[in-house]
Amino acid sequence: INHSALRFEFAGKQYYIDPAGTADWSTMPKADAIFITHEHRDHLDPQTISAIRKDGTLIIASVPAAKAAGFGEVIKPGESKQVLGIAVEAVPAYNVSADRLKFHPKERGDVGYLLTFGGKRVYVAGDTEGTPEMRALKNIDIAFLPINLPYTMPPAEAADAARAFKPKVLYPYHQGKSDPAEVKKLLA
Repeated sequence: INHSALRFEFAGKQYYIDPAGTADWSTMPKADAIFITHEHRDHLDPQTISAIRKDGTLIIASVPAAKAAGFGEVIKPGESKQVLGIAVEAVPAYNVSADRLKFHPKERGDVGYLLTFGGKRVYVAGDTEGTPEMRALKNIDIAFLPINLPYTMPPAEAADAARAFKPKVLYPYHQGKSDPAEVKKLLA
């Protein structure tokens, strides 16, 4: 949808990840489930959530996001659950570079999500660098990796991480001033 917001439709249900930022949210389908990776305002916007929420919308959030919002069912790094017919796994999301540790420290408990829609495994990394947990992923059909310096990773690190876990399709997202074409060039 924009910077870090994604929407997936599967089996007649709407699944949003990090709905925030500029979009015409009033025209979007109402959410059946919302997943929040962490509490930064470009990932967690209560006003946007109100615009797409309906009675019965499930909200799954990392510990810091649920605490900041005051709502949401908590999921911790490494946990798995079933949500409206899809398997959901919370993958740890954090910075590993010394100069970026202040943005997303591991101990805070931020997450990315591995969603399984039918037989397709979709990984949405959230704000992270190329962590060991990311690099160890297997059988990923589609991956969304952030390239937003200084908060996440540069295109070269995203390309290197993608080489490690080999998604079939890669979307550089959450790009800030980084150029997604650079990731493509590095993977050629």
